[in-house]
Amino acid sequence: MNLATEILVIILSIFLVIFLVVGITLAVYLIKLTRDIRKVTKSAGRTVERIESIAAGVSKIASPLFVAELIGRYVKKFKKSKKGDK
Repeated sequence: MNLATEILVIILSIFLVIFLVVGITLAVYLIKLTRDIRKVTKSAGRTVERIESIAAGVSKIASPLFVAELIGRYVKKFKKSKKGDK
């Protein structure tokens, strides 16, 4: 081998080492990032489930209250109309 090919092999080897080190560190950071994303999505999922259960509870309470309010309004109107007839 002549001198030019040896220099070329050394240069390519150095670049290969640099790219391997950069690639390994990026892979480690990507693994950490995916773990963090998983944690965030699980937390968001739990939050959404809690909000859904709260909304369901509120709708169970609000629905009878709404019906009772409507009935109360009609009873008041009926009483007023009866008083007006007498």
